[in-house]
Amino acid sequence: MEIDPPRNTRAWVLHPDLKNDNNRRDPDAALAEAVALAQAMPEMEILGADIISLRKAVAGVLFGKGKIAELKAVFQAHEIELLLIDGALTPIQQRNLEEEWNLKILDRTGLILEIFSDRARTREGVLQVEMAALAYQRTRLVRAWTHLERQRGGLGFVGGPGETQIESDRRAIDDAMNRLKRQLSKVVKTRELHRSARKKVPFPIVALVGYTNAGKSTLFNRLTGAKVFAKDMLFATLDPTMRSVELPSGHEIILSDTVGFISELPTQLVAAFRATLEEVLDADLVVHVRDISHANTEEQARDVSIILDQLGLSNDIPKIEVWNKIDLMPIEDQEAINAKAERSDDKFAISSITGAGFDRLLDSISSALTDPVTERELLVPYSDGKQRAWLFEQGIISEETATEDGFKLRVLWTARQEKQYRNL
Repeated sequence: MEIDPPRNTRAWVLHPDLKNDNNRRDPDAALAEAVALAQAMPEMEILGADIISLRKAVAGVLFGKGKIAELKAVFQAHEIELLLIDGALTPIQQRNLEEEWNLKILDRTGLILEIFSDRARTREGVLQVEMAALAYQRTRLVRAWTHLERQRGGLGFVGGPGETQIESDRRAIDDAMNRLKRQLSKVVKTRELHRSARKKVPFPIVALVGYTNAGKSTLFNRLTGAKVFAKDMLFATLDPTMRSVELPSGHEIILSDTVGFISELPTQLVAAFRATLEEVLDADLVVHVRDISHANTEEQARDVSIILDQLGLSNDIPKIEVWNKIDLMPIEDQEAINAKAERSDDKFAISSITGAGFDRLLDSISSALTDPVTERELLVPYSDGKQRAWLFEQGIISEETATEDGFKLRVLWTARQEKQYRNL
């Protein structure tokens, strides 16, 4: 007997364009991004997408009665099973609309959580997603039981009401979150040990950041020869990846690829993935990769800057901008972008696909990471053989004299090497 392959979920995307929203985005660009988010979900068939203009949200249902009836007919005609609403829904709005339209609904936060859940690979990534999903689920327990008087437990021996279903579910979620926090703390300790070990490696860390789908992973792959999952898809990379790279100048660096940023990132995920993005805070150089061919590249750049500020990125860490995907632009626009970038010391127009602009970019990365060398005199006690051995490994000792108290050394080192020596 032949078994039919599983059918894709029939889905529709709506972007509510609220006229009274102070943070209102361009509706066409917002809808295009919402569709791209939906397409990042596996086994999803997007049958339609609409912008719904609203003067203000209607309490309890978001849309007006006429629009709800109109959309219900559309969804029934296309046999829609899943509706993706590009915005935040209250639990009451979600429950009421699901009942009205008789289909499953995901708001923007729910959709991003689904994508992250599908993409997480490392132990930490999986735990962070589960934590964020539980925090989100806890706020929506109203969907499970509409009658708070429904009760569970209590056999009549003690008397009085039992525990309500929602209270029980909330307690179960809190217990699960506490278990995850304990597991996550162990994983974080392991990661901190790895970070401490990396700090002793005499190679600077270069972190790639940028809006999702800006081409960070493609750039990472071209520089490292690695095979990180890179696809024209939002959130193609979720877990941080690090590789050592030798630049044409001979400098060796650690290159880090990070999760893509996105506008209106759910607050649960900003908190959940702060640890994942801590690699950026430890970087010696931050490379902001932009899709310069995107119609909303300026808005995306602002979103990335806002999130970097939220993370607490120090102004002391040097940053450069990489204008990627110039190969997707008309020739005359490419020439204008190249000319604009060349007039700046921290802007670089490139194509991760063709390699255009790479020479200037790599030379600049080398220059940014070439620290000035200073001369210092050290007295290393005879008992501190580890420190002396490290200095010789670095090849920075210019003179050594044995004294009664230890080795008197003259060293030529960078600020980074001095910091590593102090941490030994």
